[in-house]
Amino acid sequence: MTGRAARFEGRSALVVDDSEDQGDLLRVHLERLGFTVSVVGTAEVAMDSYRTTAPAVAVVDLLLPGIDGWQLVDAMKSEVPDSRLVVTSVLGVEDYPSVDAILPKPFTFKQIAHTMDTIFPNG
Repeated sequence: MTGRAARFEGRSALVVDDSEDQGDLLRVHLERLGFTVSVVGTAEVAMDSYRTTAPAVAVVDLLLPGIDGWQLVDAMKSEVPDSRLVVTSVLGVEDYPSVDAILPKPFTFKQIAHTMDTIFPNG
C-alpha cells in the first residue's frame, strides 16, 4: 500500500451518483487511495446510509433524481456535521453549494487525490 493509501486507510467514503459508471469510477479511485467506499444512486438511500455510518467524506453529485444534491448537502451539513462534503457535477462551479471541496466532471485520479489531500491535510 502506498503512503497516500495508508494515510486514508480506515476512513469511509460515501459516493452518491445516479450514474453507475461515475459511481464506480469514484469508488475505484477512492479505494485506490485507501478509503472503504459505499456507492448509492439516490439521496434517499444516501440518507439511510450516512445516518448509520457517518462517513468521513461524501462525494455528492448535484443532479440526482428525487431529492437533489443541494438538498442532500443541506441535510448532511446538519445531520453529520463532521463528514467532509465534496460536490461533483457537470454544472458550472458557480452553481455548486458551499462545501469542503468541489470536483467538476470529468475528473481524474490526480484531481481526486489532490481533493482528499486538501480536505484531510493531516491524514
